[in-house]
Amino acid sequence: MAGCGRDRNFKNVKVGYGFVIIFGISMIIFHCYNARRQSYKIPTLSWTLQPSEKEWRELLQMVHNVNVSAKNVSQGENHGSRSCQPIKNIFFLKTHKTASSSIMNILFRYGESRNLEFAFPIKIHHFNYSSFFSALSVFGFPARKRQHYNIMCHHMRFSLAQVEEVMPNNTFYFTILRNPVTLMESSFAYFKESPCFTRAKNLETFLSNPSRFCQKDLSNSGYAKNVMTFDLGFNHFGPDFPKNIKLLTQTVDIIFDLVLITEYFDESLVLLKDALCWTLNDVLSFPLNARSDRSRRILSRETQESIKRWNQLDWKLYVYFNNSFWNRVEKFGRERMKKEVEELRKRRAQISEKCLYNQADPNQLNDESLIPYQSGSARVLGYNLKPALKKHEQELCDRLVVPELQYSEYLFTKQLKRATP
Repeated sequence: MAGCGRDRNFKNVKVGYGFVIIFGISMIIFHCYNARRQSYKIPTLSWTLQPSEKEWRELLQMVHNVNVSAKNVSQGENHGSRSCQPIKNIFFLKTHKTASSSIMNILFRYGESRNLEFAFPIKIHHFNYSSFFSALSVFGFPARKRQHYNIMCHHMRFSLAQVEEVMPNNTFYFTILRNPVTLMESSFAYFKESPCFTRAKNLETFLSNPSRFCQKDLSNSGYAKNVMTFDLGFNHFGPDFPKNIKLLTQTVDIIFDLVLITEYFDESLVLLKDALCWTLNDVLSFPLNARSDRSRRILSRETQESIKRWNQLDWKLYVYFNNSFWNRVEKFGRERMKKEVEELRKRRAQISEKCLYNQADPNQLNDESLIPYQSGSARVLGYNLKPALKKHEQELCDRLVVPELQYSEYLFTKQLKRATP
């Protein structure tokens, strides 16, 4: 009897510990969720439609007269002579100010329509940037098994070893690069309040003596010098010796299966579609997080050359991958590329005609949930949709133009509910 009593008491203790652990985990999740919300007040989306892959095809069919067959969706379209299956395990290094928000929207829509699992950051829109990425900055890791994560695409400072802790072994890695000259102009406007830029009257003043304004140990110095090199996880103040540049380019070339180029965005989407065995409809997109013309500046030749000198690592990186990009286009076929780009633009024009009323400043947007996050001196534009859209059309059009923070929060909440018994 004593033994039975001892067993029962031990069982009660285990139950008590179990309750404490479950309660503790619940509180941690609740705290992390609230921490995400508090970092930026995100407008709530009122979407009620939860489109399946089949429903997405039907919605696209309604919006524009394109034949979207189930066979095409499941097996890709126009992939030359090769047969392939769509890739669903994807890592996208979201570099800053490179049109990466538009790529992210594509991945969000693809993942949502197929109920894929996203690796979300504990913080709302980045993995503890500008620190190096850590697997522990993924919401729910390490409790979840790695094969459950399909897509990772939020801002981070890249660390391959840590990403591999989270993503499956057969993950497709890609990123996007931009001409450092236009990137620097955009970065100065968008991150004007960062320590390296805040004391400079304008970009020319900063470039006249950049070392005076910006040192490596300043917070967020990665916004001000060799931005892409920094995002890729390298020393952005490193020497620009030929050997160092060769190491940089070859390492990136080995790790990433595809490197897109912002200046050739449509060609990049076609190559991405082909590499992932997707369809053109999967990579349809509108420009997101774009600035108004009023916050853009035309740079003199002298300023452009100063930017190249200050960002030599980024410049060499860009030149190398711009060349490799066009080598890939040659293998793809220039005539084939021309036809697919024309078709992509045709479909974008059709869906734009159906969905969009105009692109506008944030204070001229009718729907608060479609207002993009504003930063620095940049005026980030959003979209007004056409009135009187049918409900299915409205929710598809919404997904094409919703800013990344709102869409990310929506998908995070949806995925959290799906995982909660």
